[in-house]
Order: sequence, then C-alpha cells, then structure tokens
Amino acid sequence: MYVIVVGGGQLGYHLAKALVDEGHEVAVIEKDFGVVACVEDELGSVCVHGNGCDAFVLKEAGADRASLFIAVTGMDEDNLVACQMAKHKFNVPRTIARLRNPKNELLFKVLGIDVTVSTVNLILEHISESIPTHSLTHLLSFQDSELEVVEMKVSPSSSVVGKQLQEVALPRGCFACLLIRKEQEALKPRPDSILESNDRIIVAAKSHAGDKLRNAFS
Repeated sequence: MYVIVVGGGQLGYHLAKALVDEGHEVAVIEKDFGVVACVEDELGSVCVHGNGCDAFVLKEAGADRASLFIAVTGMDEDNLVACQMAKHKFNVPRTIARLRNPKNELLFKVLGIDVTVSTVNLILEHISESIPTHSLTHLLSFQDSELEVVEMKVSPSSSVVGKQLQEVALPRGCFACLLIRKEQEALKPRPDSILESNDRIIVAAKSHAGDKLRNAFS
C-alpha cells in the first residue's frame, strides 16, 4: 500500500517508520529542510520537501496513486486543507487527520475527512478511575452519517445504579446495543436489565448527543 504522511515531526516520523517496517511504500511531505534531513538519515529517501497543502507538491509526491493519506502536522488548518486536496483533487480513497483542538472534529467530519484523531480525546478516553466523571468513550464514527457508537461506563456514584435500563432517560435516537459486565459475557440489554456499578453499555447514538448521554448516566 502506498501511504503519504504530511508532517515529518516526531509523530510523522514514527508513523512513517512503523509503516515502512510493515512493508508499505511511504512518502513523507515536510516543509522544513532540517526535518527532511533528519527523517531521510533514518528512513532513506522517503521525503518530498514542500507544503502538504500545495497541489504541486502533492502531485510530486504521487498523491494520485496513494491508497491512504495521513496529515499529522501541528496545525489543524493545514491538516484539513491537505486532506481535502488529497481527497477531492487526487481522489485518495481514505484520509486521516490529526486534531490538536477537539472542537474542530465536527468541522472535519462535515468536510469529508474519513478519520480524525484527537490527542486530547485519546488521552481522556484512557483515563479511567482517576477521573470518574469521564464516562463516555467514542468507539466508532460513520462517514456521511449522524450515527456513532459509544461506550458508557456506570460509575459507582451514578444515580442509575440499581435502576432498570428503561428508567434511564436516553436521548432521542440513542439505543443500548450491548451490556458488558465484569467477569461475565456480553449481554443483550433488556428494558428490565438492572444496572450495576462499573457496567459498560455500548450505545448507538446520534452524533453530538454526548453531553445528554453523560447526564443520563451521571
């Protein structure tokens, strides 16, 4: 698979190295000559010097034959423009963009970026007991759809502990799909399922229903 990575910093370098080690053909687009030299010292002649938002540079990098385009610069705006150029001008089938500001996630999705990766969200989603108020984890989003799959965690202090699932005021358009209980197999949730502390509930939810879901399980 031919993969283009825009941004040769620490994240871009390690990503490119991992892809090369897995046998993929990789090109790294980077506008800093010093970074280009460092990457090529380690990975060989994989760099294209230039701005990943420039159509001429993308053409030089072979964007018209890329299967995957990943933009991981430190600027959300550059990542968005680069991915849009790749998708709409060079017909790259799949684009992934790094997000520094999670608030930009909606804009990226509306503008057709296939996958967004927010460092902030990833860190928050891997914090468990130390921040008990963080009860929602995004599992899956669907392009061209308002539907996403999230995991809700029932904290010991939640008011829903001991209640039936049907008593939880889920937002409109949200459905409980799976109940995962510690040391038990995954269960199909029923309206009369009694919620226990530390239960995990997989929910098909409308995009941006996160705050209402958190309130429902708080």
